[in-house]
Amino acid sequence: MTRFEITGASAADMEMLRTWADEEGWNPGDGDRYAFAVADPEGFLVGRLDGEPVACISAVRYGAGFGFIGFYIARPDVRGQGYGIRLWRAGMERLDGRLVGLDGVVEQQDNYRKSGFRSAWTNMRYSGVPRSGDDSGVEIVDAASLPFARLAAYDRRFFPEARDAFLSAWTALPGRTALAAVRDGRIEGLGVIRPCSSASRIGPLYAASPEVAAALVRRLAGHAPDGEVAVDVPDANPAAAAVAAGLGLAPAFETARMYTGPAPELELAGLYGVTSLELG
Repeated sequence: MTRFEITGASAADMEMLRTWADEEGWNPGDGDRYAFAVADPEGFLVGRLDGEPVACISAVRYGAGFGFIGFYIARPDVRGQGYGIRLWRAGMERLDGRLVGLDGVVEQQDNYRKSGFRSAWTNMRYSGVPRSGDDSGVEIVDAASLPFARLAAYDRRFFPEARDAFLSAWTALPGRTALAAVRDGRIEGLGVIRPCSSASRIGPLYAASPEVAAALVRRLAGHAPDGEVAVDVPDANPAAAAVAAGLGLAPAFETARMYTGPAPELELAGLYGVTSLELG
């Protein structure tokens, strides 16, 4: 008789989750798992069949009232056998009583609606090598040169809860670059680029204007091995898609940001690229 159990993810499991996500075509960042573990060490679950990992999910808690579901994967050879839904229920139980968000792939969105999620906006991944342009009017600095408290406060304008530990790791891990746009001492943009299996991913991408967003993308692309980048652009900010198209990036992959309740109040006009499809 087979035995299915759900356990917390080990360090080895976190590397496995990245591999599975890569196999799904999601192109996760090479070092994302280190920042993920800092966000919520107990927020990653693995379903094991007779001790063998067959499914995973992340159910990460932020603050007192928000949670995010991601990494929801069942291995192809066990799909349709009920293991994935058991893991799903365990993840949702961990976030009981909170507003829960996720970024759902197209083929799963109807299932998420049956679980009480409703679409807030669509993320379209744009990828390619950005066109060059004149960014002389935008001052861009290394984000590490700014007080971290200011970066964290800026991030909070675009995310439902404070996530300082995650943000600190996300911006400073080896191999990635974080840049900020500043004007008269104010932060007017932030972008982080990280290496991936294929196109280097940019996220988050915040900006006070389309010009600032475009300048950040071009500068960040200079830190990509071949100049190719990918950004998950929310259609809740119409200017974001226009920036991506103007840079010559092409749509490649679609998800929907969904919540179990009313969408949180965020500065969507400044959100040009979401941080991560796995953790929000």
